[in-house]
Amino acid sequence: MTKLEELTALLVNEINDFKIEVEKLENIKNQINNTKIKMDLIEYKSIIEAHQKDMSLHLESINRFERRFENQIKQAKIYPVWAVVVFIVSILFGVISVVYVLLDK
Repeated sequence: MTKLEELTALLVNEINDFKIEVEKLENIKNQINNTKIKMDLIEYKSIIEAHQKDMSLHLESINRFERRFENQIKQAKIYPVWAVVVFIVSILFGVISVVYVLLDK
């Protein structure tokens, strides 16, 4: 009978220990549920600000390139001015020559 008493006493002790551990876990669960997590955004804010500065610099360089490209397009000419003038003069000379030859006959 002493063995049975020892086993029941041991079982009662284990049940009490289990009950205490369950209560501790409930307390921890309540603490976790009541705890509010605050995020520290200072590092992220500085990273985002640096990224914004980089993006504004890139945007500015893209705008400069676009303006330069547009100016190049506006100033681009297929033929140089002297070649166009020589062509027009030669056409006029040819037309005048043909008219002169036709009127001279």
